[in-house]
Amino acid sequence: MLTEGLVVVHECLGEADQMLRRLVLSGPIAKTAKAGQFVAVQVQDSSISSFDPLLRRPISLAEVSPDQNEITLLYRIQGRGTEILARARCGERLSVMGPLGNGFSLPEVGELWLVAGGIGIFPLYALAQSALAQGLSVRLFWGGENQSFLRSAGLIDWQALGIPIHLCTLDGTLGDKGFVTEQLQGRLFQSFQLFGQTKLINIENQANNAQHSISEQITVASCGPKKMMQAVTELCMNFAVPVQVSLEERMGCAVGACLGCVCTLVDEKGTLIHKKVCQDGPVFRGEEVVWDESC
Repeated sequence: MLTEGLVVVHECLGEADQMLRRLVLSGPIAKTAKAGQFVAVQVQDSSISSFDPLLRRPISLAEVSPDQNEITLLYRIQGRGTEILARARCGERLSVMGPLGNGFSLPEVGELWLVAGGIGIFPLYALAQSALAQGLSVRLFWGGENQSFLRSAGLIDWQALGIPIHLCTLDGTLGDKGFVTEQLQGRLFQSFQLFGQTKLINIENQANNAQHSISEQITVASCGPKKMMQAVTELCMNFAVPVQVSLEERMGCAVGACLGCVCTLVDEKGTLIHKKVCQDGPVFRGEEVVWDESC
C-alpha cells in the first residue's frame, strides 16, 4: 500500500548523543500491520530535489496501534537518509509504503523469549505486545553497548510490560558484562535442568505434548547483528527450540523487484535457495538461513 502518514510525534529518544528518534505516523497502515513487518519511508531534501534521495528508507514497526490508527517507528540517525528524515516536523505528511514483508509468527501456547542486540530491540516491542495480548508469557534478553544506550532505547517501556528482563552491556554499566548469547545459553540450560531434562530434547515430542509446562514450550524470536543471530540460532538448534530471526539487508525498491536484498536459505531437502528479505522476509526460521552467505 502506498499512502501518506501524518507525523503525530517526532522526538529525540533518550540521550541526544545516542542519535535515536521516535516517529509516530497516523494512517491506514496501522489497520493491517503486524509485528515484524516494516515500512519504506520516502525522505526528501527539499533544498535539492523532491527525488533526492531517490530510494526509500526501510524502517521496522516498533509499535502498531490500530485503535489510534498509528504506527511507531524507532530509528537511529546514521546516514544522509535518516538525517533528512529527522527534520520532519509534526503536521507534515510523509509518503509511506507498507506494511511490507512477512512478520513474526506467534506460538499458540508457551513462553516467547525475545533476544535482541542493540537497536534490534525496536521491532521486538510490537511482538511482545502481541504475545502478551494473546496470553503468552514473554521474556527478554537484551544486550547493548552501555547503560546509556539501553536506557535511551526504551528500557523503561520494556520494564512497564512487567516481563522478566535479562540485560547485559559490553562495559558492564548495566546488567551482566558480556554478550546476550551467554545469558541465553545459561537460561536454556537452567530451564531444561529445572524439569530434569539435562539432555537435549526432541522437538517433535515437545510439540506433540500440549500439556508440557510453559518452560518446556519455548519459542525464540531474535533481531540484532548477524553474528549474534547466528549464535542464537545455533544455541536454539542445540536445544531443539524453534527460533525466528529478523534479517536486515540493504534494500532498493523494498517490494521484491530489484533483487538487491537477496539472501541464501536452505530448504527442507537441503537445497540452497535464494529469497528476498523485503518480500519473503524479513523474518525467517533461523535454521533455514545460510549464515556464511550474504545475509
